[in-house]
Parts: sequence; structure tokens; C-alpha cells
Amino acid sequence: MRKIIGGVFQSLDGIMQAPGGPDEDKTGGFGLGGWVQPFWDEKINTVMEPLFSGNFDLLLGRKTYEIFSAYWPYIPESDPISSAFAKADKYVLTRGDTPLEWKTSHRVKNVEELKKIKAGNGSSLLIQGSSTIYPTLLAADLIDEILILTFPITLGKGKRLFGNGTPPIGMKLINTEVSPSGVIMARYQPNGKVPTGTFETQAPSEAELKRRERWAREG
Repeated sequence: MRKIIGGVFQSLDGIMQAPGGPDEDKTGGFGLGGWVQPFWDEKINTVMEPLFSGNFDLLLGRKTYEIFSAYWPYIPESDPISSAFAKADKYVLTRGDTPLEWKTSHRVKNVEELKKIKAGNGSSLLIQGSSTIYPTLLAADLIDEILILTFPITLGKGKRLFGNGTPPIGMKLINTEVSPSGVIMARYQPNGKVPTGTFETQAPSEAELKRRERWAREG
């Protein structure tokens, strides 16, 4: 059984679009690409290094695949990330038929195909970028772990980590660290249903019952 592990850069308001550079992804008029670099420090390197050490394969959405395949094959393999990506199998979750020309790339057309890949033997599958696939994978209970780096900025608009279709899921915090630049690095595992409770200490008042009724009518 292979693990699926997400590695995420996001802003305080949950945006993960175009962290790497100004021209990475201007979809929707996004104009703040490259927001990660000013905060990068050695502490972040230390936390990120285990993700890219050893053997791993990549699991990507189509758009992140296109960004990566237009960049990483042209970076010398003396760069450790370039070398690791070159060796990795690239699994692309897409229903389209756009050619996948980066070496060792494989089309995954649906969740059922991905389940078979996950159930087999091999390296962990590392998600990079690919905001649109998280709701689907969480709904199918396919993600084992997510490392979320939250940067001390808000971006206002853009592609979000937990977008439309994200199911309600409890998360277990495995560990957390903070970089000198203020980046919160937290590792989570999906942990079943969302727990709920109440702080109510007495029966609801007549005013509260009326409020609930009014809000129910208002939808």
C-alpha cells in the first residue's frame, strides 16, 4: 500500500495559487505570484527536505503538471529537486487527453484508477500544487497526510486548498513548527468525522427558539 502525501504552500486566507513566481499562474487575473520566496528560510528547508529525500513519485493535477513539465526538465539535474523529479513517476489525475510528454508520466483518468495505484507496491505519491484534486481525494479517503505551510499574508482571491466539494473531515495534528519568518508548518492526518459538541448549559430561551425558526425560514 502506497501513501499519498500532500505538500502545500498557502496564505492565511487559504490561497495556494502561483507561490513560485509572478508568471506561474495568472488564471482569474491573479497578480501576486511569487509570494513564497520573501519568507523562505533555512527552517523551511529543514522541514521540507524529508518530503523530497529518498524515493517518491508525484501525483499532480493537469495544470500543475503543465507548469512543472515546462520548467523542471530544463533545470540541470545537479539541482536535487530536478534530479528527484526526473527519476519520479508522474501520475496526472485528468480526464483530458492532452499529451503527457515529460518522461515517466502516466495519465490517471479517475479515482478508481488511482485507488489501484495506491493499493500497489511502490514509493509514496507526493502531491505538489494541484489545488483542484484535494476535494476529490479527501472525499475518497485517499490522502494519508498533508504538510501545510501557512504564510503570514492574505491574498484575497485565487485557487484555494480546500475548494468547492471539500467534505467535512476531522484532522489530527501530528506536529507543528514555526519558521523565523513567521511561516507555520503543520502536519495533519485525516481523522474521521468532524466532532461536534455544545456549550449550552440550559434549555434554549423562547427568544432563541424564535431565532432558530426565523433563520430556518430564511435558509
